[in-house]
Amino acid sequence: MLRKIRIGLATIVMVLITLLFLDFTGTLHHWLGWLAKIQFLPALLAVNVGVVVALVVLTLIFGRIYCSVICPLGILQDVIHHIGRKPNKQTYSKEKRWLRYGLLVIFVAAFFLGVNSLVALLAPYSSYGRIAQNLLQPIWIAGNNVLAFLAEHNKSYQFYTVDVWIRSLPTFIIALVTLIVLVALAWRGGRTYCNTICPVGTLLSFFARFSWLKIRFDESKCKKCGKCARNCKASCIDFKSMKVDYSRCVVCGNCLEQCNFDSLHYAGPGAGSSRKASSSSNSRNTSGSSDAVDEGRRAFLVGAALATSAAALAQERKKVDGGLAVIEDMVEPARNTPLTPPGSLSASNMQKRCTGCQLCVSECPNHVLVPSTDLLKLMQPTMSYVRGYCRPECNRCSEVCPAGAIKPITLADKSSTQIGHAVWVKENCIPVKDGVECGNCERHCPVGAIEMVMLDEEDEESVLIPAVNEARCIGCGACEHLCPARPFTAIYVEGHEVHKEV
Repeated sequence: MLRKIRIGLATIVMVLITLLFLDFTGTLHHWLGWLAKIQFLPALLAVNVGVVVALVVLTLIFGRIYCSVICPLGILQDVIHHIGRKPNKQTYSKEKRWLRYGLLVIFVAAFFLGVNSLVALLAPYSSYGRIAQNLLQPIWIAGNNVLAFLAEHNKSYQFYTVDVWIRSLPTFIIALVTLIVLVALAWRGGRTYCNTICPVGTLLSFFARFSWLKIRFDESKCKKCGKCARNCKASCIDFKSMKVDYSRCVVCGNCLEQCNFDSLHYAGPGAGSSRKASSSSNSRNTSGSSDAVDEGRRAFLVGAALATSAAALAQERKKVDGGLAVIEDMVEPARNTPLTPPGSLSASNMQKRCTGCQLCVSECPNHVLVPSTDLLKLMQPTMSYVRGYCRPECNRCSEVCPAGAIKPITLADKSSTQIGHAVWVKENCIPVKDGVECGNCERHCPVGAIEMVMLDEEDEESVLIPAVNEARCIGCGACEHLCPARPFTAIYVEGHEVHKEV
């Protein structure tokens, strides 16, 4: 019963949180965004006290069910192990404390020292997010594009084509290597990653030792057949001494299902865990009553919210291609200060709180957010205006961030938040180089921060060039993205370390 409940809830959570990362329409985050915000590390970084306390209390009552039901990387390991395992091959292994606690110390030290690339690398939720966004979302979008192609040929526009592209090669490689390592460890070893590498699993193990409900032996019934230990994916059951390492047990229920003698129970303290208690209990039992199974003890109260996916409303992506001319690819400008999205407050806040889960990257409808390749900020989102610009009417990244790296921001506040300012590069400007009119940047600036002025004030026939009002510019990147100069644009946005209000 316990195993069936756990599998049912884990399946729901896994499917919904995967859909959250796969969704490119911006529809599902309104329904499923809470799944990202109940993950332990993002909640801790966001100082979401209610979620953190709730997860700790949940662990103190039920044990490490977070790792089996809520954490997507933990559930993925169960799926891999179920596919690859051979029955009756698991055995008990001692806890590798030096490795577990050593990695936890390294994780905590990296966090306080600001080496967030290492924090992001070890964070379980973020690892799954990178796998979903980099490896699964392109397949999902490709499937959507096939449907769009078929629909178009049937004069239907229920689906629309979306670009498939790798936002960051280093992040893609990290996601692929993480998946390979995870498969190698989980295929035969089950929860090896959870119980040796994962810092969240190690942290929760402190509380799991004192959980109220635990897998307990009824020593009077145990025949020491070893079947429970051979089928424990956490390798935490020592059947010879009839003990369970509760710091590693993830309450999967496999052992309960495999026991043929009803000697294992998921119960509170004093439920037949000692020989003496079992013996005295047997002397008082009437015939047949010792075989009764209390199903209530095997069930734990965990709620899971079901959500249905709303139909995605297609919005055709506008592309400015300069008419019929052959367009040379735009080269990303070298910024002295990288751009961080509105709501992140500052580069420092982004670096401290972001776990590199890629949810904001996945949800960005304008293809502006891309993972950073900077070693200290590796996998954290930065802004690129090569494929689009940060539209004032969009605040989706601030709505989905679970860690507080991008705080919720209203559209009105976003329009008055300066994340950077535009810089004009004279030698690249078309009016200067070719002596022809342009003004594309001025026409598309949403806040009117660009004015066209004469290059030579003494020449009445002088071409017009852009003049940027830095105090008014918000750094949205419309001018940079829509500038026709190639490969280097004549105007680009320089980031601000700390965002300002204009």
